[in-house]
Amino acid sequence: MADPQRTGASADLAALGEFGLIDAVSAFLTQGSDVLLGPGDDAALVRVGGGADGREVLVSTDAAVEGRHFRRDWSSAEDVGHRVAAANLSDLAAMGGTTTALVVAIAAPGDLPTQWALDLTRGMADEAATVGASIVGGDVVESDRLTLAVTALGACAGAVVTRGGARPGDVVALVGRLGWAEAGLSVLSRGFRSPRVVVEAHRRPEPPYAEGPAAAAAGATAMIDVSDGLLADLGHVAVASGVAIDVTRASFSVPEPLQAVGAALGVNPLNLILHGGEDHALVATFPEEAAVQAGWTVVGQVAEGEGVTVDGAPPEDDAAPRHYR
Repeated sequence: MADPQRTGASADLAALGEFGLIDAVSAFLTQGSDVLLGPGDDAALVRVGGGADGREVLVSTDAAVEGRHFRRDWSSAEDVGHRVAAANLSDLAAMGGTTTALVVAIAAPGDLPTQWALDLTRGMADEAATVGASIVGGDVVESDRLTLAVTALGACAGAVVTRGGARPGDVVALVGRLGWAEAGLSVLSRGFRSPRVVVEAHRRPEPPYAEGPAAAAAGATAMIDVSDGLLADLGHVAVASGVAIDVTRASFSVPEPLQAVGAALGVNPLNLILHGGEDHALVATFPEEAAVQAGWTVVGQVAEGEGVTVDGAPPEDDAAPRHYR
């Protein structure tokens, strides 16, 4: 095993960043023979049951911290439950898979109302039920800060779709909403509650879960869940696949609610679409005919090279995804 001190982990976490830490940690992790796909994608793929006869299982986990990922004065407990479950269900969909079970850990202060915890669980269970999944267990521990950790377990009917399969000549295609949750966060951050439709989109995203397995069956070469923003997440695909990706502005229509938020806040509404996360849309690369077959919206092209551009130029970086304050 490599020495973690020699992988860049000596910097503090603020300087290293989320993805720098993942890279540093991954550099000294040893994967066993039953790990079919390790760190670096929306989910891992492991074989359980031993040997060639074992069952392949997708697994992903995500944490949400009050004040960082949700606020109780902005969202009901059921809303929070839907959001945290959706983040994990969408990760497995982005691999071409379907979730079977969720395991949930709750770290909460002792004065958290019991009813809030029950409503949270109801929201998670209702969201899981939309894909036929169940909550099968977890853990509860006392903590000064409310923190939720959800692990999803599932499987693919066929081969998994990773971030690393995009090929020059593929098209980039999208399914699901983009920019709505970001617009809702922007509105709430300024003390407003309208347009209500974007506030509700922030509270309860509507990921296109079924489209992940459908895209895999249609021939998607790479896929990712849009949680950090379209351009940021396409950046992960570009790096993993060793390709360049160009996004075309004209391929996006801006819905009226996003236009209204843009006008009210003095921001370009297209930036909400290109940079906003947490709607959990899916973006994938396909041979062009496969994208048409899947019914996804083509928004760009894959070429030789590296990085992500918009209309052939570096993207504006004035609307990076925000966190709560």
